[in-house]
Amino acid sequence: MKSKIYYLAVPLLATLAMFISIWGPETLAEYKDQGILDVPHTESVENAGEGYRYQMNSNEKLYLLSCCLSSQTVPETETSAMTNEADAEVAYQEMEGVYAFVVNRRGPSGREITDEQIYATCNEGLSLLKEKGILPAQVRDVDASSYDVTLYSAIDVLEPRNNVAVWKMSLSNSQKNADKANRLMDAYIDADDGKIYEFYVRTPLSWEEIDADALVAEWAAYMGLLEPSPYESNNPLLETTPYFRKYVFAGMGNGQTVVTLGFYEGINELFLKVSR
Repeated sequence: MKSKIYYLAVPLLATLAMFISIWGPETLAEYKDQGILDVPHTESVENAGEGYRYQMNSNEKLYLLSCCLSSQTVPETETSAMTNEADAEVAYQEMEGVYAFVVNRRGPSGREITDEQIYATCNEGLSLLKEKGILPAQVRDVDASSYDVTLYSAIDVLEPRNNVAVWKMSLSNSQKNADKANRLMDAYIDADDGKIYEFYVRTPLSWEEIDADALVAEWAAYMGLLEPSPYESNNPLLETTPYFRKYVFAGMGNGQTVVTLGFYEGINELFLKVSR
C-alpha cells in the first residue's frame, strides 16, 4: 500500500515542481509589481539634491583665491593702479591656463549668498571686523545705492573641484565725487560664509596708529587660518607705498599665500590683500 502511494506521489510532486518553476517566478514578479507600480514611494536620503561638493579648508581657499587674483591684471583701486605693468604681465603669463578668475554669469546656485543678501552680509562682516579691532569704528555701512557687486568664481583649471565663489564689492563709479572718508572702497567676500578676504578702506587712522602684527593675527583668527610665517624679503619696492607688512600663510601642497597689510598715506587708505 505504501509503495503504491509512493509511486503516485512522485509524479504529482514532479508535476508540482515543474509548475512552480515555470509559472512561479512570473506570478511572484506580478505580485511584487502590484505593490510598486503606479504607487508613489518616498525614501530619506542625506543631503538629497545637493550633490557632492569638495570642501576646502580656509588656508586652501585663501591660496586658491590668491592664485586666481594673480592671474588678472585689473587693479583693485585707483591707487593700486600704479602697480608695475611689466611685472603684472609676467605674472599673468605664468598663471594663464592654470587658474581662472571669471564672472559667474549664472548667479548664485542656491548655496551662495544672493545679490540681495550680500549688502547685509557685508555689513555684518564689517561690524565683526570692527569688534575685533581690525577696522576702526568709523567705517560706514554699505548699501545697494552706493556699491556695485559682482559674483566671481575662482577655479583651479586643472582641478575644477577646487573652486571658491566670491562677491566683489566696489564703491560705485557714480560715487566718484562723493565723500569717501571712512568708506569701504573694495572687498572680496566669500559667497558661502560671508568672510571678508580682502579690503581697501578709507580710515581716520595713520600708519603709526596701526599695530600690523596684532591686526593680521586677529584677521587670521577671524578667517580660521593657521598662524602665518615670517616673510623673508624686506624689499621696500614690493609695494607702491612704503607703509606695509607682509605675512606668509600655508596654502595647498607646498604653495604659500602672501598677505599684505598696507597703508596709502594722503588718502588714508588701509588695505589687506592676498597674493602668491
